[in-house]
Amino acid sequence: MDTLYIVIPAYNEEENIEKIINDWYPVVEKIGKDSKLVIIDDGSKDNTLKVMKSCSKTRSQLEIMTKKNGGHGATLLFGYHYALKKGADYVFQTDSDGQTVPEEFWPFWKERKNYDMIVGERKKRGDGLSRIFVTKILKLVIRMCFHIKVKDANTPYRLMEGGVLKKEIGLIPKDFFLTNVLINVIYTKHKRRVKYIPITFKPRQGGTNSIHFKKIVKIGIQSLKDFKELNAKI
Repeated sequence: MDTLYIVIPAYNEEENIEKIINDWYPVVEKIGKDSKLVIIDDGSKDNTLKVMKSCSKTRSQLEIMTKKNGGHGATLLFGYHYALKKGADYVFQTDSDGQTVPEEFWPFWKERKNYDMIVGERKKRGDGLSRIFVTKILKLVIRMCFHIKVKDANTPYRLMEGGVLKKEIGLIPKDFFLTNVLINVIYTKHKRRVKYIPITFKPRQGGTNSIHFKKIVKIGIQSLKDFKELNAKI
C-alpha cells in the first residue's frame, strides 16, 4: 500500500490551523495508517503551535514539527526532506490558509502512478488581482531565465512521487524561498512526467498573509538573480 505524507507549512495561522487539520486529516486516515499529515510551524508568534499540539492528542497520524522561522520555501524543504527520510511513497503539499479544497485531492491520487508530479492549476482565483499579476510575471521570468513554459509555477497543491523527488531535491539551494517554483522548473527541464489539473482556489479563510506586495517585489528581484545562476546548474 502506498504511503502519503501531506506537508503543510504554518506561520501565524491560529485562526485557520484547526480547520485545516480537520479538513486534511481524513485524507491520510483513508489512505492508510502509515500515511501522515505533517504540519511544520515556522516559528509562529501566535498560538498556532499550541493549537496544533492540542489537535495531535487525538490524532495518531498527525505529526507536529516546529523550527526557527525561515520562510515558506525553507519550511517546505524541511518538510519534503523529512517525508523522504521517513520513506514516503508520495508527498503532497498544500498551505495552511484554507484556500484549497481537500475533496479535489482524489483525482490527483487516482492518477499518481502515471506521473512524477501532478500540480493544481488555479484557473479561477479568489486571492486578488495583485496575486494573479505576480503569478503572470513569475511565468514570464521563468520563460526568460530557463526558456521553458509552466502553467502555474507556485501552486500550493501538488502531489510528487517520492523516488523522483528524492533525485531532484538536491538541486534546490538550502533556504531557497521559491522552492515549489524551482521544483516545477527542474521537473520541466528534466522532462519529468508532469500533469496539471484545475483546482479551486478560494480567498484566504482567516488571518493575514505574511507576504505583502512590497515583500513580493523584493523576493522577485532576488529570485531573478538566483534563477540566472541556477539555470547553469539545472
